[in-house]
Amino acid sequence: MTRFLPRFEIGQRIGLFGGSFNPPHEGHLLVAETALRRLRLDRVWWLVTPGNPLKDVRGLPSQEERMAACSRLIGADPRIVVTGLEASIGTRYTEETIRYLRARCRGVSFVWLMGADNLAGFHRWQKWQAIAASVPMAIIDRPGATLRAVACPAARSLAPYRVAERDASRLASLKPPAWLFLHGRRSDESSTRLRTERKRHF
Repeated sequence: MTRFLPRFEIGQRIGLFGGSFNPPHEGHLLVAETALRRLRLDRVWWLVTPGNPLKDVRGLPSQEERMAACSRLIGADPRIVVTGLEASIGTRYTEETIRYLRARCRGVSFVWLMGADNLAGFHRWQKWQAIAASVPMAIIDRPGATLRAVACPAARSLAPYRVAERDASRLASLKPPAWLFLHGRRSDESSTRLRTERKRHF
């Protein structure tokens, strides 16, 4: 766990997985593990955001608390690194963070990782077209989001750049825009449901 830029090596293939992680759960871990295996990544960096600009952050636990919870969930897997980088460099939006990383991590092949439920609202993200044009993206299937995701405005706009799932191992080396949809084992866990259950017990 680090608040700064994680260690990296030239030539590495690194997945970027951003979110509030409030709280982190098995579904988040499954996304990371699926990406590591199917995309043949060397690392996945969990970018724990100070707060999602599209969400109400009132009552959001501190970044340190959420990072610690992520680290407990991940355990000893050295391939997954939890970072609070965005707070340290002062970025609020994903496009800014990716621009920062690409400028400072020359020789690294980044892939943006996203659950299918987030793809459905991707067109509302700040400079989402610039994100798609700067790094390949892997969308990992989530329960209840499959059809909604592939029919969303961003997916329709980026349809010409969709890569076949069988080519997942090549995604990190493709020139963006390039994206694919990964199917496989899914988890029904969600941060929203876990927060609701937690409130019910207190």
